[in-house]
Amino acid sequence: MSERGLIGKSLSDPGPERLIERAPSGVTAFIGRTLKGPLDSPVCIGSFAHFERIFGGLWQPSTLSYAIEQFFENGGQRAIVVRVANGAKAPTLSLAAGRDELCLNGVNPGSREYLRAAVDYDGIDGEPDRFNLVLQRVRAPGTQQIEDQEIYRRVSIEPGSARFVGDLLHGSRLMRVRGRAPTARPDPTSGPGRAGSYVSCRLDGDDGAPLSDYDVIGSAAKSTGLWALQSQLDFDLVCIPPLARDTDVGLATLYVAGCFCRDHRAMLLVDPPSPWTTAERALIGFRSWPFRSENAVMFYPRLTAYDRLRRRPEIFGSAAAAAGLLARQDMAVPVWAPTEAQELILRPGVKPAVDVEDSLRVRLSQAGINTLLAARSSDAPRLVPCTLAGSATGSSEWRHLGARRLAMYVVSSIERAMRWLASAENDLLTWSRAQCEVERFLEELHREGAFAGGRPQDSYFVICDERVNRRDTVAEGKMHLLFGIATARPAEFHAWLVTYQGAVTRVRPTTVNRLATSPERVDWEIETSILRG
Repeated sequence: MSERGLIGKSLSDPGPERLIERAPSGVTAFIGRTLKGPLDSPVCIGSFAHFERIFGGLWQPSTLSYAIEQFFENGGQRAIVVRVANGAKAPTLSLAAGRDELCLNGVNPGSREYLRAAVDYDGIDGEPDRFNLVLQRVRAPGTQQIEDQEIYRRVSIEPGSARFVGDLLHGSRLMRVRGRAPTARPDPTSGPGRAGSYVSCRLDGDDGAPLSDYDVIGSAAKSTGLWALQSQLDFDLVCIPPLARDTDVGLATLYVAGCFCRDHRAMLLVDPPSPWTTAERALIGFRSWPFRSENAVMFYPRLTAYDRLRRRPEIFGSAAAAAGLLARQDMAVPVWAPTEAQELILRPGVKPAVDVEDSLRVRLSQAGINTLLAARSSDAPRLVPCTLAGSATGSSEWRHLGARRLAMYVVSSIERAMRWLASAENDLLTWSRAQCEVERFLEELHREGAFAGGRPQDSYFVICDERVNRRDTVAEGKMHLLFGIATARPAEFHAWLVTYQGAVTRVRPTTVNRLATSPERVDWEIETSILRG
């Protein structure tokens, strides 16, 4: 009996084929300091006004706030913001409870977190441990502009109660119980002559110190800092603004962020170091600058923009504006657009801080650095945007930004859409269905001009059968899907092996020599260099 027959025991219908939904592009994740807002919690925003409502808008110590403004001004559509802080403290609030107090702490730190609370006994009879609690965040002290509100009815001060105040507020967006609960319920803050009275928090919140690299990197185990993004799917660009106006992001952060972006199939946008004040200095400095990554990209120079708080032009990092330009481009053309459509022109109001001659633009591009333009010129050389993978003389396969973004786009789309394989029957029909779905997806991209090669067989391939799903693979509860695409030259494929096993999905780049015409040769390569990788 053939291996196909040995494995294909379950012939249940795996269901109808479905279209693979394409991964989003141009969605940028930002990590940095803000005036207020949730800490270490990714928040999706769609405009600068949206950012103002949640994170407080422009704030001089926050380079991220200016980065968000420049991102949307240059065409950005969607962003994900992670607020981080260094030693910031939340405000506190105390509610009288007879001779004791119910002490509350704000959830979010900062000096602009204005919280208040109200207590009443409405609808509570014969339950001396119960009370109603209203928590609010207001725009400013003494105003009625409520930004958020939570109402808790029939709350108890008894620790064993299902309505214990400490347990209920554990899920609050606004406050937590600090210390032990009082033995008596809080006194009402409203009543005859005191309708609608609130107790406001103390003005003891603190914004903390300037960020360090440790704050931005955070902890994978605690999902803080950069690692707060690890549960997010819908981003493909990452921007970490300077730690302060006079402090660049450190190399440690760049290394961690580069690895994070590689694992999450995103591109890190890196600001040019502040000492690179001329193109010549950038070329000299780049030679000894140690950070290189095929999942990172740099646009030179830094930018001059009007600072609405200081009321004068200031110099800012270029990464956020470049992310906006890439997002704007993604709205008009796909990530594999021809190189002449990839030149990024800044919006009015923002201009390069340094003029770069065309000859230096070419040299920067050869080194691995892109340049931003304030205006389109017919005489300017057309340069293909590049990653920080290495110089033009290097051997990196992912030097071109368009090719790298296309690969991440394809892999992300397939990996996410095919997660149904983790719970499907590990049999022939499932494999066949998976292969058909991925082939149909890649055929659509091929027709749209995404890949090199005029013929489908020279542009992509998909394998999901007994060649990659051997008996031992099935016995281990794994299902393999192998596919490849030609990004530069026909029949020269970049390939990936996706493994689904329960709730765990693993994506591994691999190599298949599709120029070999012998099926036995392909099978041998799968056995030796892919499955045993």
